[in-house]
Amino acid sequence: MKKILGLFLVLICLSGCSSNNSKDNITIISTSFPGYDFVRAITKDSNIEVKMLIKPGVEIHHFEPTPKDIINIESSNLFVYVGGDSDEWVSNLLKDMNKDKTIKLMDLVDLTNEELKEGMEGDNEVEYDEHVWTSPINVIKIINKLKDEIISIDSINKELYEKNANEYIKELYSIDSEIRNIVAMSNRKEIIFGDRFPIKYFTDEYNIDYYAAFKGCSHETEASAKTIAFLINKVKEDDIPVIFKVELSNGKIANTIGKETNTKVLEYNSAHNITMDDFNSGITYIDIMKKNIEVLKEALL
Repeated sequence: MKKILGLFLVLICLSGCSSNNSKDNITIISTSFPGYDFVRAITKDSNIEVKMLIKPGVEIHHFEPTPKDIINIESSNLFVYVGGDSDEWVSNLLKDMNKDKTIKLMDLVDLTNEELKEGMEGDNEVEYDEHVWTSPINVIKIINKLKDEIISIDSINKELYEKNANEYIKELYSIDSEIRNIVAMSNRKEIIFGDRFPIKYFTDEYNIDYYAAFKGCSHETEASAKTIAFLINKVKEDDIPVIFKVELSNGKIANTIGKETNTKVLEYNSAHNITMDDFNSGITYIDIMKKNIEVLKEALL
């Protein structure tokens, strides 16, 4: 990786792309969908170009940048990344790059550790959960801080960015209120993921208990018979009506549990990445959370 980064940096110097774009050509790059969508919402109706580095449908945890990607990052006015396991390559890149305008989403909120719950596969290594955007309350904090950074780049359009951010935050508070009402009206406060569990910030915020096959950043896709048996028993014992799988998952574990328990399998979208069809249709984090609200209603019946 170090040799590759060295080559990339030579290419940057030779290309003459190290200087920032002019105010008439502002570019903001986000590694993944959450940052991309938040910046897109704040800069709506402006001339700022917003790019998502990782292609829709790609497994984020296995991503490595191309020479072109690194040249684009260097020449951008602002680079937004998550941090954590899926953006591990970023820290090495930034060490060798004179990049003053960067935002790490994990720096914008209070962090929580991933958890090895009963029945879950994995080790006891303590690491922060990177999926900070899965809580709408966290997103409100992120939007405010992104807005301020964007205004520092383009203060001429300050009023537009403040207006857009305020409108987005209003939608987030509406989603938050609806989720709280669902949880308050429900007798059940437990969900089951036959998959990775990337929404701990969400369940912590709304006091929902959970069981899952793997932690949020696990690379595993095959669960042991012991884990599957544990989740099957949980579904039966607690009369769980829905088993969740996450976006872009093969759903194999969830479907196995569903067949054994005659339980419906639904998708909960963590918004870590989206399909190409969803990307082309312009789907937003707000759209995704509204769909999640509908499946949450069924799960907490």
